Amino acid sequence: MALKTKFTETFGVEHPIVQGGMQWVGRAELVAAVANAGALGFITALTQPTPADLAKEIERCRELTDKPFGVNLTILPTINPPPYDEYRQVIVDSGIKIVETAGSNPAPHLPMFHDNGIKVLHKCTSVRHAVKAQSLGVDGISIDGFECAGHPGEDDIPGLVLIPAASAKIEIPMIASGGFADARGLVAALALGADGINMGSRFMCTVESAIHQNVKEAIVAGTELDTELIFRSLGNTARVASNTVSREVVQILKDGGQFEDVKDLVAGKRGVKVYEIGDLDAGIWSVGTSMGLINDIPTCGQLVSRMVSEAEQIISGRLANMIGAGEDEREAVLA
Repeated sequence: MALKTKFTETFGVEHPIVQGGMQWVGRAELVAAVANAGALGFITALTQPTPADLAKEIERCRELTDKPFGVNLTILPTINPPPYDEYRQVIVDSGIKIVETAGSNPAPHLPMFHDNGIKVLHKCTSVRHAVKAQSLGVDGISIDGFECAGHPGEDDIPGLVLIPAASAKIEIPMIASGGFADARGLVAALALGADGINMGSRFMCTVESAIHQNVKEAIVAGTELDTELIFRSLGNTARVASNTVSREVVQILKDGGQFEDVKDLVAGKRGVKVYEIGDLDAGIWSVGTSMGLINDIPTCGQLVSRMVSEAEQIISGRLANMIGAGEDEREAVLA
């Protein structure tokens, strides 16, 4: 069986589960495995050093799967801004049909993407931004709660409130992101009004994820308490793993420091070493509070299959039985 929603129908995937963009993580091996499992994976454009490298990564992914997959294009403040227009052109030229945008207003991207038959799923962290993106004409919304890894925005609204609040105002397909790692979260998101879920940390911790085994084992060993919020005072909050580097960054900024005082600590060239060599204190690396729900390192196929199966069991079993129990009790009272 499969869970059919507005999201699966609009974006042409089997299951309402997404592996969104993740810097240094969203590579062909993982994305193809997610696609082959019936979910939707996104190659992270800026993980690739150049637009030409992105073109090669897209081709490499196509060699590993014939299922739909997309590309994430995130625009955020960076020390050395990349050539966004060139990355966008590669996406179009490569025949990609689904793009995940994030980090800023998607309006500059929409004409080029839509003119080339590309559906745009826009990730945002507030109801107001979701409503704005919908009015601009995006094809779907990914609403990111405070629990998420990476950038949760500055409103600090968790998914339990954010998802239904957004659902009340969003008519296009909407998936929920932040804090999801298992079937219980999937069912909860659907109940709250979402049409599916996005998972980052959970997909990081799979066999096909091309990051060092030490990182995966750290996620399994970690709890929901093992993250730090950095850049709070700079208005660009990011949730990352708690380690010697992130704790130092928090303290420097707490003491009145500015970005110049921490830029070397948070540089991407340091963070990527965590994933490459497995030194968990080499730099900052992103992970969400869902780390507290991750207890194994399955293949993507095992993970997606398990989640869908367990979600169906929860919906048709435990929840359905609650309705039945209520009817039996009412009948007993009336008798």
